[in-house]
Amino acid sequence: MTPPAPAPSLVMHPGLAIGYGTVLARLEDEVVLGGGTHFLLARNGRGKTTLLRTLAGSHKAMAGSFHSTGFTQYLPEDMRFDPEMPARTLFRALLPAARRQAALALAERIELDVRKPYGRLSTGNRRKTSLILAEYSVRPDCGNILLLDEPFSGLDVFARQTFEELWRQSASSVLRLVSCHPDYDAMKLPSTLLIEGGSIRYLHTPDETWSRLKKFLL
Repeated sequence: MTPPAPAPSLVMHPGLAIGYGTVLARLEDEVVLGGGTHFLLARNGRGKTTLLRTLAGSHKAMAGSFHSTGFTQYLPEDMRFDPEMPARTLFRALLPAARRQAALALAERIELDVRKPYGRLSTGNRRKTSLILAEYSVRPDCGNILLLDEPFSGLDVFARQTFEELWRQSASSVLRLVSCHPDYDAMKLPSTLLIEGGSIRYLHTPDETWSRLKKFLL
């Protein structure tokens, strides 16, 4: 029997500060995240992308530290590929051979035309391409951390629900930190990082919804 992959974790220590030249936000209390989906909420310009880039290692923290355990990938909102290259070719070039068929099956399910050149895809279908590449690049031999910046942009409801179900199925081995703008009041947000007033804080309430959380960002 194959042993289970080590669980991923992300520990942000008190005093972690993010920004460019000046501090955008600072963490006061330690935050420990494990496998599953965690949301990152803030108004525009408050530091969501900066925090994700800092945790990905592509931007240096202004102060403090964090520790991650797991294979980390960062999916920026503005990710682009060669406009002449179709998704099918991207999957062949960037995904392990054993996972390409599953990626193509998911693409068919969410109505992504893998033969159309990337540059001719809609915003939503470009996003589907990036998300499929990220999901099927996770490593089965270790814990994984996916840092996703606005992954729902342009997605139709069915595609979004399909990815959320995929996330639930892999929650034990994949930690996802998802920056987003919730678009309906009943959206469940049980594990959430909030950036507001120059502070980063963590809220963990199993039945929390956007209708109750949004008052913190007004």
